[in-house]
Amino acid sequence: MNRTEAFSIKEASYQSGLSEDTIRYYEKIQLLPQPNRKSNGHRVYDHTNIEKMKLILCLKKTGLSLEEMRPYVQLSLDSDLTDYPELYHMLQQHQHTIQEHIQSLQQISHFIDIVLERTPSLRPPATSCTSESQDHRVPLNRHNLLKSSVS
Repeated sequence: MNRTEAFSIKEASYQSGLSEDTIRYYEKIQLLPQPNRKSNGHRVYDHTNIEKMKLILCLKKTGLSLEEMRPYVQLSLDSDLTDYPELYHMLQQHQHTIQEHIQSLQQISHFIDIVLERTPSLRPPATSCTSESQDHRVPLNRHNLLKSSVS
C-alpha cells in the first residue's frame, strides 16, 4: 500500500524553514491552502505543501512581497512558467533588479575593501630589513576613495 507521508506543523516548519506562526499566517491570508486535518483537529501536511512553503521562502528571499508571490504559489509546482507570459516577464524583471542590487553591493564591498586597506592598524607589519620603510600609498580622502571605487 502506497501511503502519502503526513507531517505535523512542527515537522513542516522544520523541513520548510518557515516558523509555525508564519505557516499559520500564510494559511490565514490564503497564500497557502488550508491543510488537511486529523480527527483531533491538528494540521497535516504532505510533501507538496512543504514544497510550496519552500517556494514561498525562496521568493521571500528575493524580495518579492506576499502579494507579488501569490500567483507563483498558486501554480502547480511542475507548471511551465512560459505558459504564463505575464508571470514569466515579471520574474525576469525581478531577476534583473536583483542582479543590479548585487552589482551595487559589490561596489559597496569594493569601497569597504579600499577603506580597510588604508586603515593603518590593519596593515601587515613591514617586512623590510631596514628601519626606514616608507608608506608610499596615497592618503585617504573622499576624492581618492570615489575615484578608486568607480574604476
